[in-house]
Amino acid sequence: MNTTPARFALVVGDWFDGETRRGPATLKVVDGCLAGVAEGDHGAALAEQGWPLTRGAFLMPGLVDAHVHLFLDGKPTEQAVRAAHLKQSLEALTDAARASARQNLACGVTLVRDAGDRHGINNRVRDEARAVGSGLAQVRSGGLGVKRARRYGAFMATDVDDEASIRASVAQLARANDEIKLILTGIIDFDAGAVTDEPQFSAEAASAVVQAAHAAGRKVFAHCSGAKGLDVAVAAGVDSIEHGFFMSRDHLARMRDRQLAWVPTFCPVHFQWAQPQAVGWSPNTVGNLRRILDAHAEHLRIARELGVRVLVGTDAGSMGVEHGLAMFDEIDRFLEAGWPLHAVLSAATSAARRHFGAEHATLAPGAPFDALLLGASPWDDAQALRHPRQVWARGAPVVTADALRASRAPDA
Repeated sequence: MNTTPARFALVVGDWFDGETRRGPATLKVVDGCLAGVAEGDHGAALAEQGWPLTRGAFLMPGLVDAHVHLFLDGKPTEQAVRAAHLKQSLEALTDAARASARQNLACGVTLVRDAGDRHGINNRVRDEARAVGSGLAQVRSGGLGVKRARRYGAFMATDVDDEASIRASVAQLARANDEIKLILTGIIDFDAGAVTDEPQFSAEAASAVVQAAHAAGRKVFAHCSGAKGLDVAVAAGVDSIEHGFFMSRDHLARMRDRQLAWVPTFCPVHFQWAQPQAVGWSPNTVGNLRRILDAHAEHLRIARELGVRVLVGTDAGSMGVEHGLAMFDEIDRFLEAGWPLHAVLSAATSAARRHFGAEHATLAPGAPFDALLLGASPWDDAQALRHPRQVWARGAPVVTADALRASRAPDA
């Protein structure tokens, strides 16, 4: 049962609207949307008028994780456990996806883009999350993606063949999906320190995917790493490149010119570098992982220099990449790469919403009130973002991850 008041007010000492850091303010929320903002503290007057009032240090929009796999659980690192997870029943996998969406929301990630599963669970959870008070993060769903037969991506995509097959499959998928996922390359060979296989699609075939998706009003996001695959992705005009390892300045310049977004997803590679015993990597492979991460960070710096649109995405569900919690680790990678905090927070909030075509990209009057109240400004306390005091989803208060942990702790 939703017990959210039809209206309430907040007085904050500092806030960030998704693009600009602002000063002390009073905000009104009515029927789940931000109804008005006034500079300064008007709490006493509003309280006299009967407005429920909350005070806090810092307010910001809900976070957006632009790349997750809800039906996968990132916590287990044992290969046998992860393999057994995929063999569970459809209902068990759907329950896992719901748990992932709840965990995201409890951490302050109010919107995720699911990057594909072969069962269409992401579409189902998306529909369930639309109910106010569902306790689930909102989901932008990639549904089932497209790939070539006998190539990487069977857990998240269907096979396509010739151009007619591509166009027919994309048109059908677009009826259910919010975006179309293109599996353009395989995964990195960490032992070799490179992408060693050829792209799954030629530039012409990838262009056919893009054209069919755009004709249906859908964006295309491409799983892609390695110079050859990146060349194809840029030439085809996909809307965003996911992962994008082994990027170059030239690729980034062309992405800027063609207005392609980039979702770097440091987390899975960083985990395998930081915890090599989980996979059994040799010292040589660990060195490769470090070199890959360092080059990725340098390309992230260049992307900011050139003005490429970058979104924060974690690839949550990958080994060691936990839903919700990984968002803060990914943000740390951006900061380590030299991005200023305001730019990182924009990439983690308004940039993603704008790329997705949201009516309101920033926290402004008329926008759904998806927001976090922090105990301190993240400009003053680097840990504040990891521990929101309150989360709202369309104006409805959410039990935070910290509160859940406290409620489950044994009595002292």
